[in-house]
Amino acid sequence: MFSKKEDKSEKSATAKLVVKADLEKMIQSASGKEPKETLVIDFVDSLMVYADKARASDIHFEPKPNGKAITRLRIDGMLRDEFELPIQLHSQCIARLKIMTDMRSDEHRAPQDGRFSFQTEKEIVDVRASLIATVYGEKAVLRLLSGTTHGLSLSELGFSETDLNRLQAQIKKPWGMILATGPTGSGKTTSIYAVLEELNRREVNISTIEDPVEFKIGEVNQSQVDRAAKFTFATGLRSLLRQDPDIIMVGEIRDSETAKIAVNASLTGHKLLSTLHTNDAPTTIPRLMDMGVEPYLVASTFNCAIGQRLMRRICDKCGKTISVSKKDLEGKMPEAILLALFEKSEKIEVAQAVGCEVCGKSGYIGRIGIYEVLVNTAEIQKLIAQHAESTDIKEKAIQQGMTTMEQDGARKVLLKISTIEEYMRVLHE
Repeated sequence: MFSKKEDKSEKSATAKLVVKADLEKMIQSASGKEPKETLVIDFVDSLMVYADKARASDIHFEPKPNGKAITRLRIDGMLRDEFELPIQLHSQCIARLKIMTDMRSDEHRAPQDGRFSFQTEKEIVDVRASLIATVYGEKAVLRLLSGTTHGLSLSELGFSETDLNRLQAQIKKPWGMILATGPTGSGKTTSIYAVLEELNRREVNISTIEDPVEFKIGEVNQSQVDRAAKFTFATGLRSLLRQDPDIIMVGEIRDSETAKIAVNASLTGHKLLSTLHTNDAPTTIPRLMDMGVEPYLVASTFNCAIGQRLMRRICDKCGKTISVSKKDLEGKMPEAILLALFEKSEKIEVAQAVGCEVCGKSGYIGRIGIYEVLVNTAEIQKLIAQHAESTDIKEKAIQQGMTTMEQDGARKVLLKISTIEEYMRVLHE
C-alpha cells in the first residue's frame, strides 16, 4: 500500500482549497452585474496564486455562448475545468490582463502577446500571455514559467541508472551534438536545461539562442529569438559562433538552415545541445538527413539523442495496488506493451489511480520522464552512411543495449510510479 502520512502536499492541498473558496465567492458576488475594479484585480491575483498552488503550467480564459465563460488549468499535461465565470467578469479579467502585460486595451481583434510576473511564497513566476479573438469574445492563455522544474539535475528526471550513465558519457565528450526529441510538452527543454546545468562551469563559455528564454541560468549567456529584428535561430547561431563558445544550446532545430549550421558548429569542435520534434530517438537521424544534412556529417557529429515522453506519477496519498494477469489484458493493448510488462511473470502488481483532495481528484500528482538514449556507435554510423531507415537504426540500437521508451515506461509501471492506463495514454493514444 501507499503511504498515508501527512506531508507538505496535504498542507498545500488545504491552502489551495482556501484560495479556491475565495475565488468562488468572488465569482458569486460578480454574478449578474458589472464587477468592481477591485474585485477583478483580486480575482486575477488570487487565480495566479491558485494556479501556482495547483502546479498548473497554463491558465485558459475561454468565452462561451449564453453569457458564460470558463477558466481551465493545465495540470500535469491535462486540461481541467476549474471555474465558470459570468461573461462580464471574464471580459474584465481580459482587460486586466492587457494592463498587466502592456497590451493595447483598445484592440479586440488582432492577436496580442505580453509578459508579466508575480511573487509566490517561494519564487517569482514569469507569465507569458497570449490573447486571440474568438466568435464568443477574446480568449487568453497564460503560460506559467515556474522554476520548480528548472534546477532539477539529470538524476532527478527519472533516467534509469543505465541510461543516465550512457548519457553522461556522451556529455563528457568535448564536441558533438546531443539532441532531445519528442512532441510538444514532452519535457525536452527541461532535459536540455539539466544537461546545461551539468556542464555549467566558470572555465567554459556557454551561449544559448532560445524562443523564448524560459529559465535564466547563472553564468550562461542566454539570447532570445527576435524575428522583428531578424534574429532567428539560424542568424543567432551564426552570431554565437563568433562569441568564442565552448558549448552552444539552440532551443530547437526547425529548418534546414539551422540544422546545417548546427552540424558545422559541431564539426568545428563545439558541443551543441538542441531539440527536435520526432516520435523517438532513432527517427532523429533520418530527420536531420531530411533537413538536407549529408549522412557523413550526421555520422561524424551526432553523439546521442534522448527520446522522451512525460508520464503522470501516481498520487501516493490515494493510489492503491492491484494484481493483473497477462490473460486479463490480452487483446486490450499492443503486443509490445504486453511483452514489456509481462517479460518476467504472467501476473504483476501495479498501481491504480483513485483520486483525493491532494491530487485534485485526478489520482495523479506530478510527472516523470520515460526515456530512450540512442548513442552513435560505429555500427550506427555504418547504418547512417547507408541511409538506413529509423526501424533499422532502432533494431541495431536495441541489440547494442538501448532501452526503449516502451521498456522504460513498463519499468516505471512495475515500480508503481505510474499506472498501466497512463502508460497507454502517453505512448499509444
